[in-house]
Amino acid sequence: MTRIPHETSGEPNPLRVLTLDRLRRRTSMKWRTYSEDVLPLWVAEMDVPLAEPVVRAVTDALALGDTGYPAGTAYAEALAAFADRRWGWDGLAVERTAIVPDVMLGVVEMIRLVTGPGDPVVVNPPVYPPFFQFVEHMDRRVTEAPLGADGRIDLDTLEDTFQWAVAGGRSAAYLLCSPHNPTGTVHTADELTAVAALADRYGVRVVADEIHAPVLAADVGFVPYLSVPGGENGLSLMSASKGWNLAGLKAALAVAGPAAAADLARMPEEVGHGPSHVGVLAHTAALSDGTPWLDALLAGLDDNRRLLADLLTARLPEITCRPGEATFLAWLDCRALGLGDDPAETFLRRGRVALSSGLPFGTGGAGHVRLNLATSPEIIEEAVRRMAAALDRT
Repeated sequence: MTRIPHETSGEPNPLRVLTLDRLRRRTSMKWRTYSEDVLPLWVAEMDVPLAEPVVRAVTDALALGDTGYPAGTAYAEALAAFADRRWGWDGLAVERTAIVPDVMLGVVEMIRLVTGPGDPVVVNPPVYPPFFQFVEHMDRRVTEAPLGADGRIDLDTLEDTFQWAVAGGRSAAYLLCSPHNPTGTVHTADELTAVAALADRYGVRVVADEIHAPVLAADVGFVPYLSVPGGENGLSLMSASKGWNLAGLKAALAVAGPAAAADLARMPEEVGHGPSHVGVLAHTAALSDGTPWLDALLAGLDDNRRLLADLLTARLPEITCRPGEATFLAWLDCRALGLGDDPAETFLRRGRVALSSGLPFGTGGAGHVRLNLATSPEIIEEAVRRMAAALDRT
């Protein structure tokens, strides 16, 4: 495990560049779902300008008219080099990768490879809501193994759930969120090794969503699931989307462990037609040349985590916010405020701050909200001020 300190990269903090007026000119979901009097701190879009290497790659492609179908292995090669450099993992083999449209569609394809209709897919709630939506829409059954009270994988609960999932000879998959969204938990090498051992014991196939892996707090190390002993039979989905704010430039990579290469080879050829060629170019540039920009972003996020904690202590001390080790999201326990199961509704209606409701995250989400930290300190300050005002606390 490589731990990356967030040193000054010479790049300006991307979170301090854009004004609220300029952000409101955007036409994406974050800025068009609510009226202009609402501060949007919900969906996982960052309030940043793009890294210059990404802008250059996209504009060069447009100037050339290079907007056809994706080809080649440059994205996988860039990811392999990034994984070696950032995480100390040299085991990402380009020949065991495939481009997919995005992480969630890649998850769907990987689950289809290792399970059949009606089979269980285990998740650890509270967890990213599309896990429930996509799994159910593909005719699989979501089976919950809730996180422990400490926000980490409860291995005893996971084992009980695996045992139930494969009863009667059923196939089952485990959709692992690593790092975990919304808690920001980074699973340790020991935890992931224990997960791999359980998966092997019960014949459960692990599909890891590792989209937030580049977004780590200072001195936190990320462990790829495929790198741990026993992870050879796993499948992973990785992308530059979250680290460099590229959700609108669709592309991701499916990565197979050595023992899962034959499974990945069975993926339908047409799936590789779905990613955006321009997206692939953008993601490749981010991974290859966007590290200084990423380092500046991560340092800014560290500052924002501290700022949010200080503001909540001063204005809303009843809210519990366990500092996340990864992602640009904060998971806030608002149950002590007495606002019921959906405090996001109160903060929106009375405070004009849009947060993600905890309810769609499954078991453990009631009474919680998710706040997007990837914005300017001024917007975070204003958001907390409005949240306090919504409770008549000025």
